[in-house]
Amino acid sequence: MTPLLTQQWNSPLGPMILAASDLGLCGVWFEGQRHGPSDERLRGWTSVTAHPLLQDASAQLQAYFTGDLNRFDLPLDLSAGTAFQQSVWQALLAIPSGHSQSYGDLARQLNNPKAVRAVGAAVGRNPVSIIVPCHRILGGGGQLTGYAGGLWRKQALLKLEGHPIALPSSDSLFPE
Repeated sequence: MTPLLTQQWNSPLGPMILAASDLGLCGVWFEGQRHGPSDERLRGWTSVTAHPLLQDASAQLQAYFTGDLNRFDLPLDLSAGTAFQQSVWQALLAIPSGHSQSYGDLARQLNNPKAVRAVGAAVGRNPVSIIVPCHRILGGGGQLTGYAGGLWRKQALLKLEGHPIALPSSDSLFPE
């Protein structure tokens, strides 16, 4: 297996690591994100400044954060997950911007209504944050629940997408 190619990108919500394999974009993590790559793994990957897919990913993320893009168009490589995780991540891709689902809804959609906890674990291990929109999954009562990149980021992403959930009032959830 060839090492992944990586690039740093500074989002409005903090530094991110983008990663690509020969098959597509395989990682978008906030620095320090739970379930992100370890420092040891990162050292084994090749950091690049100019790679077409990583440049396209950063341009699309920038357009997303400025409100000019609500659906990404990038080749994805989600092969690092189990078959079940991959099915959950594929289901996440069908949730449109501004909408949400509960973990239970997602489990039922996957014809496995008793797998709510397993769905939650798979959502939490999504390697392609924002682009595979795990932030659009809420608790059963519509409440905000954990997010591997930090709950404040989940709130900011939902607010950016115009999600109707009642979020804490603030002039901006984006740090200065």
